[in-house]
This record gives sequence, structure tokens and C-alpha cells, in this order.
Amino acid sequence: MLSGISSSNRGIGPAPVRAWLVLCALSMLQFFIAVDVTVVNIALPSIGADFDVEGHSLTWVVVGYTITGGGLLMLGGRLGDLFGRRPPLLIGMALFGAASLLAGLAPAFPVLVAARLLQGAGEAVALPAAMATIVMLFPEGSQRARALSVWAAVASCGLVLGFALSGIITAQLGWRWIFLISVPFILAVIVAVLVLIPADRPSSRDRVRLDLPGSFLLTACPLLFVYAAVEVGDPGTTPWLSVAALVGSMLAAVGFVRVESRSPNPLVPLAFFADRARLRANLTTMLLSGALSTSFLLFTFYLQDRLGIGPLGAGLTMLPLAVALIAASGLIPRLLGRWGARACVLIGLAAAAGAMAVVAVVGVMGGGAAWLLPVMLLIAAGMGFGLVGLQYIAVSGTTDVDAGIASGVQRAADQLGGAAGVAVYVGLGFAPALHAGDPFVIAATLAVAGLAAGAVIMSRSPTSATAQPRAE
Repeated sequence: MLSGISSSNRGIGPAPVRAWLVLCALSMLQFFIAVDVTVVNIALPSIGADFDVEGHSLTWVVVGYTITGGGLLMLGGRLGDLFGRRPPLLIGMALFGAASLLAGLAPAFPVLVAARLLQGAGEAVALPAAMATIVMLFPEGSQRARALSVWAAVASCGLVLGFALSGIITAQLGWRWIFLISVPFILAVIVAVLVLIPADRPSSRDRVRLDLPGSFLLTACPLLFVYAAVEVGDPGTTPWLSVAALVGSMLAAVGFVRVESRSPNPLVPLAFFADRARLRANLTTMLLSGALSTSFLLFTFYLQDRLGIGPLGAGLTMLPLAVALIAASGLIPRLLGRWGARACVLIGLAAAAGAMAVVAVVGVMGGGAAWLLPVMLLIAAGMGFGLVGLQYIAVSGTTDVDAGIASGVQRAADQLGGAAGVAVYVGLGFAPALHAGDPFVIAATLAVAGLAAGAVIMSRSPTSATAQPRAE
């Protein structure tokens, strides 16, 4: 275990200064990993022009990173539980930094795609260990709620600032620097981890085999699903390919459950999902993240395609969202302790649904960029209240034995939900083969339906597992 952390993980004193320094260092890692989820969006046209690649192929630069990272996250969480937190954290960060360097120097498009896949793998190894370290450093209650709010706010700001940074860097330095700029910061975090985090003991000293078949199936399932969702509306794609991909996705899901139920050392023990509060929190995380990721792309499409704003202007227009997220991060821990996690999640879902409704109205009315300001404020509330509350529920009651699994599952739900949401909501809304109405209205309506399903799921969650954090 990490030095100074009790096995019960319920200390009552203030977290030491070193814990906050560790949080700052790992938050920097979280920021750049979150930035890499969205930073390529506005730069995609420039990347396509340099490599002479069309938009259809360019989408895999985004989806490949997200799916690979999300699909391998639970393997990353298991690595932390079996071998300690620090080794996978260092290995994951080194892989992510090296892949970022490779992406920035990529001589050909296939090399860039491969680098993005490696970035996803590095994220999958590093982030569960980073979040589990934070969970273990801060006692359950108001201190952990505050730490998780900082963690979630940094991730949210990274996602949003990725758009702004992409526009600024692409316009001033070129698209390669959207990857290269993170390399020195990742090196700084590696040094901080070596200095601040002592070597910890693994939860199990027995030599066990990793569940590689489970990891493969967990990655193949969403990848095939996203392929089917993206390609189904493309008139140039043979329909049976989408059907085959969808069938393959379902078979991979069934195979994953069978492998996990029979494996002596499963990637995710199925008994982990016996906790209904955690299960509902992770399902709701997928639905909320899908809507939030969809809103980012709708902003980009509307600003550039409907209003004709260039990459730099589109990126800067997103800054109010980042400012709102930073402001909200100071209020959320106090409200989380006062109202409870479930109430905050329901507020976040309602805010996100309201934002998507405004997107639909703005799309029909054809309003200017200023009309997106209320959408940004609602999205900030949805991300702040919803994701912090869901993170708190998803890791409540964990110990040093299963903190990595809980962190990996929660993060995987977040990332895979975002990718699946974009594929379904935006893919169907903007599909060339579907001309049922305004694409913004279709995508936003689908997202609202998903958020409504999330609200139903959370409203039935056991109240005992969603109680408010204890005051200091």
C-alpha cells in the first residue's frame, strides 16, 4: 500500500501536503490525456490535406484512440491491483509520451493511426493506476469528494480546451504540435511520480496470468459496434458489412461474459457488478458521456459548417465552456456533500438534456455563435454535477484490493460511452443515407433520450450507496 494509507481507507485527518502534490502531478497527466481525446477534431482537415486522406478515414484517428483506450482500461486497472500502482503508472505514461512523439513525427498516415492506438494503450495503463492512487491517498468523505472534483474538472477542461488548443496550435504552429507539445509535460509528471509516490506492494503476491482474451473481446466489442454505427448510414458502404460488424460486436460481448465467468483470474470479476449502485453509476456514465461528447462535435460542426467560422475562431469560441467548468469545480464538492451524490447526478443529467434541447432549437433557428453560450453553461453543469457524482458512487466502498478495478470500469464506461454516443447520435443524425430532418435535431433528440434513460436508471439506485460524503 502507499505510505501513510490505512487498509480501511477511512482516515479522518486532513490529507498530507504530499497527497495534494501527487494530485497536482497526476491531474497534469489527466489534462493532457483528456486533451488528446478532442485535440485532433479541429485539426483533422489539416491532417487530411498533408496525407491526402479523406474524411471517412480520418475519423479513425479519433475513434481508434478512444476505443483502444477505453477497451483496455480494465486491463490497466487489473495491472495496478496485481503489480502495484506505481509500475503501471510509469509504464503507461512512458508509452503515452513516446506515442505522442511518434504521432507528431509521423511520416505517413498509417503511422499516425498506429501512434494514436499506442496513445490509447498508454492511457489505459496509466489512468486507472493514477485514479486508484488518488482514491487511496484521500479518505472517503469530503476530502475524497474534493479530490475527485478536481480530477473531474481537470478532465472536463482538458476535453474542452482540446478544441481551443487545436485551433490555436494548428493555425500558428501546424497540426504536428498538437501531439508534440505534451511530451515535455509527460516527462515532468514521470519525474514527479518517481519523487513523490513511494513503491507500493501489489494486492496479490501470487503469480497470475492476465486475462488477455477478455481484454481482446472487450476492445473488439465497442470497436465493431462503432464501425457498424458509423458505416450504416454511408451509401457507399455495403450494408452487410455493417450487419456483420454488429453481429460480431454482440458475439464479442457474449464471449466476454463467458470468458470472465470461467477465467480463474478474470479481468473484471462478474461479482463486481453485484453492487447495484456501482452498476447503475457506470451505465449512467456511459449515457451521460455519450451526450457530452456529442455536444462537442455538434458545436464544432455548427460553428464551422453552419456559420463558416475558421479553426482558430471555432476553438476560441469554446473557451467559455472551460471557464464555466473551472468556476463550477469550486462549488460542486460543497453541494455534493449537502445534497448527496445521486441528487447531483440527476441535476447533471437534467442540465445536459436541457443543453441538447437548446442545440436542437439553435439548429432549427440558425442562430449565431452567441446562442451557444447557454448550451455551454448547461454542459458545464452537466459535466460537473453528473460526472463527479457518478465517480463518487462508482468508487465508494472500495479498498486497496479492488480500487483499480473500480477506477478502470468507471473510466472505461466514460470513454467507451463517449465513443458509442458519438457513433450512434452523430452517426445517425448526420448519415448521408438518412434525410429525415435536420441532423442537429436528430442527434440532439437521440442524446436526450439517452439522458432520460440515465435518469431512470439513477432514480432506482439504492439510496444507501449514494449518500452524501461525510463532512470533515
